[in-house]
Amino acid sequence: MTDQQTFLSTRGFGETLPVEVRHEVYPFIDPTPAFTSQPLNGKAVFITGASRGIGRTTALTFAKAGASVAISARSSAALDETKALVLKEVPGAKVEKFVVDVTKAGEVEGAVERTVEVFGRLDVVIANAGYGNAFDTPMAERASADWWRTFEINVLGVFNTVQPALKHLMKTEGYIVGITSVGAQFRSPNASDYQSTDEMDADGQVSKHALNRFIELVALENAPIKAFSLHPGAVATDLAKKSGLESKGVQFLDPPEMAASTMLWLCTGKADWLNGRYVSVNWDLGQVKREWKERILEKDLLVNKLDVVGSA
Repeated sequence: MTDQQTFLSTRGFGETLPVEVRHEVYPFIDPTPAFTSQPLNGKAVFITGASRGIGRTTALTFAKAGASVAISARSSAALDETKALVLKEVPGAKVEKFVVDVTKAGEVEGAVERTVEVFGRLDVVIANAGYGNAFDTPMAERASADWWRTFEINVLGVFNTVQPALKHLMKTEGYIVGITSVGAQFRSPNASDYQSTDEMDADGQVSKHALNRFIELVALENAPIKAFSLHPGAVATDLAKKSGLESKGVQFLDPPEMAASTMLWLCTGKADWLNGRYVSVNWDLGQVKREWKERILEKDLLVNKLDVVGSA
């Protein structure tokens, strides 16, 4: 199958809301007012994958909004860089770092418990750590260990992050954001050739689809906690570079500030009606609220389900 044939056979491109597409921070989600009003003052945030990219920018954004920030990743040196950036931009910010592997439940639980011990509470969990293989191997040739590694981080890693935090978030009526991908909606043969503008091939598609369902169940089982699956846009992260998509002409247009600003918007009580649903940073969320909120709630849209009658 040629690259063009693969592209044309991909299903799911149309599975999105027909709203204006955004590629930069826009007024509806602009975090600047929050940097003045400090809505997260006295609140605590735990972020995985905070050593670079989206996670680092999210830590800075939430700290600017007043939050105490716990950052975690596998690289101690990279976490030090994140912490230094936050303290430079937000003098006096409360920042704790934890070197953890999200596939190891005990390590993540220890970091969550220490966060609560230091900050006295937990209000927001951002499950940002992710993994994706290069887009160079079809399913029939992928080593099973490589294929499963994606699930260990993208699914088990999120469970390991969320599960020990639930009892604390119950007390604060807090928030959870799981970083997913638009690729969860795509079905593409030999996804190493053409895929979403994110970091995944076939195993990534399936793992992020599973993540979306997991977030739905987190919201269903754990009221009053609010949980969202967030596509962070086409960001030039290390994982995106690993995919090799840039060499195929895919453009990574979205700054990490878009994802961070959207998460701040989601986690400050402005969009609780989206609880348990998939959200894309590329949607104009003001337009979504004005034109789609009623229909989304009435027809239970933006969730994984078998569409047999055309629900949208």
